[in-house]
Amino acid sequence: MAGKNERDRRRARERFERQRQQRLQRQHKIRQWTGIGLVVAMVIGLGVGLTLAFAGGSGSAATSKSTPKATASSSASASASASAVAEPAQHCTYTTAGTAAKKVSKPSATPDYKSGYAATINTNLGKININLLNSKATCTVNSFIHLASADFWNASQCHRIVTTGGLYILQCGDPIAKADAKLTCAQTAGAPGTGGPGYEFASENLTGAKYTAGTVAMANSGTANSNGSQFFLVYQNSTLPAQYTPFGTITSGLDILQKVAKAGTSCHYSGAGDGAPKEKVVIDSVSVHKT
Repeated sequence: MAGKNERDRRRARERFERQRQQRLQRQHKIRQWTGIGLVVAMVIGLGVGLTLAFAGGSGSAATSKSTPKATASSSASASASASAVAEPAQHCTYTTAGTAAKKVSKPSATPDYKSGYAATINTNLGKININLLNSKATCTVNSFIHLASADFWNASQCHRIVTTGGLYILQCGDPIAKADAKLTCAQTAGAPGTGGPGYEFASENLTGAKYTAGTVAMANSGTANSNGSQFFLVYQNSTLPAQYTPFGTITSGLDILQKVAKAGTSCHYSGAGDGAPKEKVVIDSVSVHKT
């Protein structure tokens, strides 16, 4: 029985990888059409980079389809080099990429790397409190703080929930997914999951990265160092390659994510268990404070 279960899990992972590759190919075409340069494949593709894969780069968990945006396959060497940056970083580089889904400036290049920070995502379903890993993912946290202070995510929906294939994430962070919109799981230019802040930045904190329940990580566009505004929240231990920057840990509110996951999806991105949440999750605001 144990052997059969392992074979089933392996087949599920292989099926997920095939779906993710197909999704990345479709997203690549979208990026060519729009010049956005990112699509959520996750937070992870499932087709989350959570973009996840997760496409969610600058403009996709666990896939950004920027997939935990929230997009999702950069090479092992690229991941290693991204994590080679000494942390906490004292200088950050944010590069123009695509068109911002909502007008916002670039973050400061000189982060407050000495302070501790915590964030609260205020949603229609309650508060999700997060401890931000500023000493391990300084430039990512610096960008998160900047976007939160600019109200970048206010009145936006978390556009993707994944409940299958060893991937259990809620992907958020794209203002294109407006609070009052009916999400349709469209995979076209300008659809929810393709938006970002108009800049991208390098990955961090990848060495030994694990995506256990409570992890908050960046979605990307399926390539290294293509982080933008999309991120994913892990509500159950998930199996992902160490290619998505973990930058926070949920301290309360995990039950909200689990409730949303239990409700399932209203449409599908790449198959059953990967789509828009049936239980709508609206980000009213995001607040950050020093600890």
